[in-house]
Amino acid sequence: MTAHPLARRTLLRTAAAGAAALPAAALPAHAAAAAPAADPAPTGGTATAFTWLGNSGWRIEGSGRTVLLDPYLTRYDTGLFPATSRKPAFDPATELTVDTALVEQHAGRPDLILVSHSHWDHVNDVPHIARTTGATVMGTQTTCHLLAAMGVDRGRLVPVKGGEVLDFDGFTVETVGSLHSRNAKHTYFAPGTLTAPPAQAPRTITDLPEGDTLAFQIRFGDGPSAFLMGASDFVERHVTGLRPDIAMVAVPSRTGTTHAYASRLLNALGRPRTVVPVHWDNFETPIGEPALADSSMDLDGVVAEARRLVPGGRVIVPEHLQTLRFGG
Repeated sequence: MTAHPLARRTLLRTAAAGAAALPAAALPAHAAAAAPAADPAPTGGTATAFTWLGNSGWRIEGSGRTVLLDPYLTRYDTGLFPATSRKPAFDPATELTVDTALVEQHAGRPDLILVSHSHWDHVNDVPHIARTTGATVMGTQTTCHLLAAMGVDRGRLVPVKGGEVLDFDGFTVETVGSLHSRNAKHTYFAPGTLTAPPAQAPRTITDLPEGDTLAFQIRFGDGPSAFLMGASDFVERHVTGLRPDIAMVAVPSRTGTTHAYASRLLNALGRPRTVVPVHWDNFETPIGEPALADSSMDLDGVVAEARRLVPGGRVIVPEHLQTLRFGG
Protein backbone atom coordinates (compact mmCIF):
# COMPACT_ATOMS: atom_id res chain seq x y z
CA MET A 1 0.00 0.00 0.00
CA THR A 2 1.02 3.61 -0.45
CA ALA A 3 1.22 5.94 2.54
CA HIS A 4 0.46 9.63 2.02
CA PRO A 5 2.25 11.56 4.78
CA LEU A 6 1.32 15.14 5.58
CA ALA A 7 4.32 15.30 7.85
CA ARG A 8 6.52 12.76 9.57
CA ARG A 9 7.46 13.36 13.12
CA THR A 10 9.15 11.25 15.76
CA LEU A 11 7.41 11.75 19.08
CA LEU A 12 7.76 10.39 22.57
CA ARG A 13 4.95 7.83 22.90
CA THR A 14 3.79 6.93 26.36
CA ALA A 15 2.70 3.66 27.91
CA ALA A 16 2.91 1.83 31.20
CA ALA A 17 5.86 -0.18 29.89
CA GLY A 18 7.86 2.93 29.03
CA ALA A 19 8.41 5.07 25.95
CA ALA A 20 9.13 4.23 22.34
CA ALA A 21 9.29 6.12 19.06
CA LEU A 22 6.94 5.40 16.17
CA PRO A 23 6.50 7.32 12.93
CA ALA A 24 3.09 8.92 12.38
CA ALA A 25 1.83 9.62 8.87
CA ALA A 26 -1.26 11.57 7.87
CA LEU A 27 -3.08 12.23 4.62
CA PRO A 28 -3.90 15.85 3.77
CA ALA A 29 -7.61 16.46 4.04
CA HIS A 30 -8.01 17.05 0.30
CA ALA A 31 -5.92 14.13 -0.89
CA ALA A 32 -8.57 11.40 -1.02
CA ALA A 33 -10.81 13.46 -3.29
CA ALA A 34 -7.95 14.83 -5.38
CA ALA A 35 -6.12 11.55 -5.95
CA PRO A 36 -5.25 10.52 -9.52
CA ALA A 37 -7.39 8.01 -11.38
CA ALA A 38 -4.99 5.16 -10.61
CA ASP A 39 -5.38 5.69 -6.87
CA PRO A 40 -7.38 2.93 -5.12
CA ALA A 41 -9.44 5.32 -2.99
CA PRO A 42 -13.20 4.91 -3.58
CA THR A 43 -14.53 7.28 -6.24
CA GLY A 44 -17.95 7.90 -7.71
CA GLY A 45 -21.33 7.78 -5.99
CA THR A 46 -22.44 9.91 -3.09
CA ALA A 47 -19.67 12.09 -1.66
CA THR A 48 -18.91 11.18 1.95
CA ALA A 49 -16.67 13.06 4.39
CA PHE A 50 -15.08 11.43 7.44
CA THR A 51 -13.62 13.71 10.13
CA TRP A 52 -11.50 11.90 12.71
CA LEU A 53 -12.37 12.90 16.28
CA GLY A 54 -9.49 10.94 17.78
CA ASN A 55 -9.59 7.49 19.38
CA SER A 56 -12.34 5.61 17.45
CA GLY A 57 -14.45 8.73 16.94
CA TRP A 58 -15.76 9.99 13.61
CA ARG A 59 -18.08 12.67 12.28
CA ILE A 60 -19.43 11.34 8.98
CA GLU A 61 -21.32 13.56 6.53
CA GLY A 62 -23.09 12.72 3.28
CA SER A 63 -26.47 13.14 1.58
CA GLY A 64 -27.12 16.16 3.80
CA ARG A 65 -27.00 13.94 6.92
CA THR A 66 -24.52 13.64 9.79
CA VAL A 67 -23.59 10.56 11.81
CA LEU A 68 -21.23 10.38 14.78
CA LEU A 69 -19.37 7.31 16.00
CA ASP A 70 -18.00 7.23 19.57
CA PRO A 71 -17.56 11.01 19.85
CA TYR A 72 -15.18 11.53 22.79
CA LEU A 73 -13.90 15.07 22.46
CA THR A 74 -13.52 16.08 26.12
CA ARG A 75 -10.52 13.74 26.52
CA TYR A 76 -9.80 14.41 30.19
CA ASP A 77 -6.97 13.07 32.32
CA THR A 78 -7.45 9.71 34.07
CA GLY A 79 -3.76 8.97 34.49
CA LEU A 80 -3.98 6.17 31.95
CA PHE A 81 -0.91 7.58 30.19
CA PRO A 82 1.47 8.17 33.14
CA ALA A 83 4.38 9.84 31.35
CA THR A 84 2.25 12.79 30.20
CA SER A 85 -0.37 12.76 32.94
CA ARG A 86 -0.67 14.94 36.00
CA LYS A 87 -1.67 11.84 37.98
CA PRO A 88 0.86 9.14 38.94
CA ALA A 89 -1.37 6.22 37.91
CA PHE A 90 -4.67 5.30 36.31
CA ASP A 91 -7.60 6.38 38.49
CA PRO A 92 -10.83 4.40 37.94
CA ALA A 93 -12.63 6.84 40.26
CA THR A 94 -12.08 9.71 37.81
CA GLU A 95 -15.31 11.67 37.65
CA LEU A 96 -17.13 12.02 34.34
CA THR A 97 -17.04 15.53 32.94
CA VAL A 98 -17.93 17.17 29.63
CA ASP A 99 -16.29 20.16 27.96
CA THR A 100 -19.57 21.37 26.51
CA ALA A 101 -18.13 24.20 24.42
CA LEU A 102 -15.51 21.95 22.83
CA VAL A 103 -18.01 19.17 22.15
CA GLU A 104 -20.49 21.54 20.56
CA GLN A 105 -17.73 23.03 18.41
CA HIS A 106 -16.91 19.70 16.74
CA ALA A 107 -19.97 17.45 17.05
CA GLY A 108 -22.09 19.25 14.46
CA ARG A 109 -25.81 18.51 14.31
CA PRO A 110 -25.93 14.72 14.11
CA ASP A 111 -28.98 12.81 12.98
CA LEU A 112 -27.61 9.60 14.51
CA ILE A 113 -24.94 8.70 17.06
CA LEU A 114 -23.44 5.21 16.90
CA VAL A 115 -21.84 3.85 20.09
CA SER A 116 -19.57 0.82 19.84
CA HIS A 117 -19.51 0.16 23.60
CA SER A 118 -20.01 1.97 26.87
CA HIS A 119 -16.51 2.70 28.18
CA TRP A 120 -15.93 6.36 29.02
CA ASP A 121 -13.64 7.05 26.07
CA HIS A 122 -16.51 6.18 23.72
CA VAL A 123 -19.73 7.26 25.46
CA ASN A 124 -18.68 10.13 27.76
CA ASP A 125 -19.88 12.99 25.53
CA VAL A 126 -22.86 11.19 23.99
CA PRO A 127 -25.50 12.16 26.59
CA HIS A 128 -24.75 15.88 26.18
CA ILE A 129 -24.80 15.67 22.38
CA ALA A 130 -28.03 13.67 22.35
CA ARG A 131 -29.79 15.97 24.80
CA THR A 132 -28.78 19.18 23.04
CA THR A 133 -29.30 18.07 19.43
CA GLY A 134 -32.12 15.56 19.69
CA ALA A 135 -30.07 12.98 17.82
CA THR A 136 -31.05 9.33 17.82
CA VAL A 137 -28.52 7.06 19.55
CA MET A 138 -27.85 3.44 18.54
CA GLY A 139 -25.98 1.01 20.75
CA THR A 140 -26.22 -2.11 22.85
CA GLN A 141 -28.90 -2.62 25.47
CA THR A 142 -26.35 -1.69 28.15
CA THR A 143 -25.48 1.54 26.33
CA CYS A 144 -29.15 2.45 26.08
CA HIS A 145 -29.74 1.72 29.79
CA LEU A 146 -26.78 3.92 30.77
CA LEU A 147 -27.84 6.77 28.50
CA ALA A 148 -31.39 6.65 29.83
CA ALA A 149 -29.99 7.01 33.35
CA MET A 150 -27.93 9.97 32.11
CA GLY A 151 -30.99 11.83 30.88
CA VAL A 152 -31.33 10.84 27.23
CA ASP A 153 -34.92 10.51 26.01
CA ARG A 154 -35.75 6.80 25.84
CA GLY A 155 -37.67 7.43 22.64
CA ARG A 156 -34.42 8.36 20.92
CA LEU A 157 -32.52 5.23 21.97
CA VAL A 158 -32.23 2.36 19.48
CA PRO A 159 -30.93 -0.87 21.06
CA VAL A 160 -29.32 -3.32 18.64
CA LYS A 161 -27.60 -6.69 18.95
CA GLY A 162 -25.69 -7.04 15.68
CA GLY A 163 -27.00 -8.21 12.34
CA GLU A 164 -29.57 -5.46 11.83
CA VAL A 165 -29.50 -3.58 8.51
CA LEU A 166 -31.34 -0.30 9.07
CA ASP A 167 -32.40 2.41 6.60
CA PHE A 168 -32.20 6.03 7.76
CA ASP A 169 -33.42 7.85 4.62
CA GLY A 170 -30.15 8.80 2.97
CA PHE A 171 -27.87 6.25 4.53
CA THR A 172 -27.90 2.68 5.78
CA VAL A 173 -26.26 1.16 8.84
CA GLU A 174 -25.46 -2.52 9.25
CA THR A 175 -24.71 -3.49 12.84
CA VAL A 176 -22.05 -6.11 13.53
CA GLY A 177 -21.70 -8.05 16.79
CA SER A 178 -18.10 -7.57 17.88
CA LEU A 179 -15.67 -7.95 20.80
CA HIS A 180 -13.58 -5.80 23.10
CA SER A 181 -9.79 -6.13 23.08
CA ARG A 182 -7.92 -7.73 25.98
CA ASN A 183 -4.72 -7.00 27.85
CA ALA A 184 -1.75 -9.26 28.52
CA LYS A 185 -3.78 -11.10 31.20
CA HIS A 186 -6.63 -11.63 28.72
CA THR A 187 -8.91 -9.33 30.73
CA TYR A 188 -10.02 -5.71 30.30
CA PHE A 189 -11.30 -2.72 32.25
CA ALA A 190 -14.92 -2.63 33.43
CA PRO A 191 -16.53 -5.64 31.75
CA GLY A 192 -20.19 -6.44 32.33
CA THR A 193 -23.68 -5.77 31.00
CA LEU A 194 -26.87 -4.20 32.35
CA THR A 195 -30.42 -5.54 32.10
CA ALA A 196 -31.99 -2.30 33.36
CA PRO A 197 -30.95 1.33 33.88
CA PRO A 198 -28.78 1.80 36.99
CA ALA A 199 -30.51 3.24 40.03
CA GLN A 200 -28.24 6.28 39.89
CA ALA A 201 -26.68 8.03 36.93
CA PRO A 202 -23.03 7.04 36.34
CA ARG A 203 -20.65 9.39 38.11
CA THR A 204 -17.17 7.93 37.48
CA ILE A 205 -15.52 6.08 34.63
CA THR A 206 -15.78 2.79 36.49
CA ASP A 207 -19.57 3.24 36.53
CA LEU A 208 -19.56 2.67 32.77
CA PRO A 209 -19.21 -1.06 31.96
CA GLU A 210 -18.30 -2.21 28.47
CA GLY A 211 -21.74 -3.74 27.93
CA ASP A 212 -20.79 -5.81 24.86
CA THR A 213 -19.25 -4.29 21.73
CA LEU A 214 -20.52 -3.49 18.25
CA ALA A 215 -18.97 -2.55 14.93
CA PHE A 216 -20.88 -0.86 12.12
CA GLN A 217 -20.88 -0.65 8.34
CA ILE A 218 -22.31 2.57 6.95
CA ARG A 219 -23.06 3.80 3.46
CA PHE A 220 -24.51 7.11 2.28
CA GLY A 221 -26.60 6.76 -0.87
CA ASP A 222 -24.56 5.00 -3.54
CA GLY A 223 -21.26 6.18 -2.07
CA PRO A 224 -18.46 4.05 -0.61
CA SER A 225 -19.18 1.69 2.27
CA ALA A 226 -17.14 2.09 5.45
CA PHE A 227 -16.54 -0.45 8.22
CA LEU A 228 -16.16 1.24 11.62
CA MET A 229 -14.62 -0.30 14.74
CA GLY A 230 -14.53 0.92 18.33
CA ALA A 231 -12.41 -1.85 19.85
CA SER A 232 -9.61 -4.04 18.57
CA ASP A 233 -11.15 -7.48 18.43
CA PHE A 234 -13.86 -9.01 16.27
CA VAL A 235 -15.89 -12.11 15.46
CA GLU A 236 -14.42 -13.44 12.24
CA ARG A 237 -17.67 -15.08 11.12
CA HIS A 238 -19.58 -11.83 11.67
CA VAL A 239 -17.36 -9.69 9.44
CA THR A 240 -16.75 -12.23 6.66
CA GLY A 241 -18.43 -11.05 3.48
CA LEU A 242 -18.93 -7.40 4.46
CA ARG A 243 -16.37 -6.26 1.85
CA PRO A 244 -16.26 -2.53 2.70
CA ASP A 245 -14.57 0.01 0.44
CA ILE A 246 -12.94 1.62 3.49
CA ALA A 247 -12.04 -0.05 6.79
CA MET A 248 -11.50 2.04 9.93
CA VAL A 249 -9.44 -0.59 11.78
CA ALA A 250 -8.97 -0.34 15.56
CA VAL A 251 -5.31 -0.91 16.39
CA PRO A 252 -4.58 -3.69 18.90
CA SER A 253 -2.06 -3.62 21.71
CA ARG A 254 1.37 -5.16 21.29
CA THR A 255 0.49 -7.97 23.70
CA GLY A 256 -0.65 -10.17 20.83
CA THR A 257 -3.42 -11.77 22.87
CA THR A 258 -5.73 -11.76 19.84
CA HIS A 259 -4.29 -14.26 17.39
CA ALA A 260 -3.19 -12.87 13.98
CA TYR A 261 -5.49 -9.90 14.48
CA ALA A 262 -4.74 -7.73 11.45
CA SER A 263 -4.39 -10.51 8.88
CA ARG A 264 -7.53 -12.35 10.02
CA LEU A 265 -9.56 -9.14 10.07
CA LEU A 266 -8.45 -7.78 6.72
CA ASN A 267 -8.84 -11.14 4.99
CA ALA A 268 -12.32 -11.62 6.44
CA LEU A 269 -13.29 -8.14 5.23
CA GLY A 270 -12.18 -8.99 1.69
CA ARG A 271 -8.92 -7.05 1.83
CA PRO A 272 -10.35 -3.51 1.61
CA ARG A 273 -8.44 -1.15 -0.67
CA THR A 274 -8.40 1.69 1.85
CA VAL A 275 -7.44 1.09 5.49
CA VAL A 276 -7.55 3.80 8.17
CA PRO A 277 -6.06 2.78 11.55
CA VAL A 278 -7.87 4.24 14.59
CA HIS A 279 -7.81 3.93 18.38
CA TRP A 280 -4.00 4.22 18.52
CA ASP A 281 -3.66 7.73 19.95
CA ASN A 282 -3.20 8.96 23.50
CA PHE A 283 -6.79 10.10 24.13
CA GLU A 284 -5.90 12.26 27.11
CA THR A 285 -4.15 14.86 24.92
CA PRO A 286 -6.46 17.67 23.71
CA ILE A 287 -8.23 17.01 20.43
CA GLY A 288 -6.89 20.31 19.09
CA GLU A 289 -3.29 19.11 19.43
CA PRO A 290 -1.44 16.69 17.11
CA ALA A 291 -2.19 13.04 17.74
CA LEU A 292 0.30 11.23 19.97
CA ALA A 293 0.56 7.49 19.43
CA ASP A 294 0.40 5.24 22.49
CA SER A 295 3.50 3.08 22.22
CA SER A 296 1.67 0.08 23.68
CA MET A 297 -0.45 -0.04 20.52
CA ASP A 298 0.72 -1.89 17.40
CA LEU A 299 0.11 0.84 14.83
CA ASP A 300 3.13 -0.09 12.75
CA GLY A 301 2.03 -3.74 12.67
CA VAL A 302 -1.41 -2.90 11.29
CA VAL A 303 0.07 -0.59 8.67
CA ALA A 304 2.62 -3.21 7.58
CA GLU A 305 0.03 -5.99 7.35
CA ALA A 306 -2.36 -3.83 5.34
CA ARG A 307 0.42 -2.97 2.90
CA ARG A 308 1.40 -6.62 2.61
CA LEU A 309 -2.11 -7.94 1.98
CA VAL A 310 -3.22 -5.26 -0.51
CA PRO A 311 -0.26 -4.14 -2.63
CA GLY A 312 -1.15 -0.86 -4.34
CA GLY A 313 -3.88 -0.09 -1.85
CA ARG A 314 -3.83 2.80 0.58
CA VAL A 315 -3.20 3.17 4.29
CA ILE A 316 -4.20 6.50 5.81
CA VAL A 317 -3.02 7.27 9.34
CA PRO A 318 -5.24 10.24 10.19
CA GLU A 319 -4.59 13.38 12.18
CA HIS A 320 -6.93 14.85 14.78
CA LEU A 321 -9.87 16.68 13.15
CA GLN A 322 -8.64 15.80 9.67
CA THR A 323 -11.35 15.28 7.07
CA LEU A 324 -11.03 12.46 4.53
CA ARG A 325 -13.27 12.73 1.47
CA PHE A 326 -14.40 9.82 -0.67
CA GLY A 327 -16.84 9.36 -3.53
CA GLY A 328 -18.34 12.21 -5.51
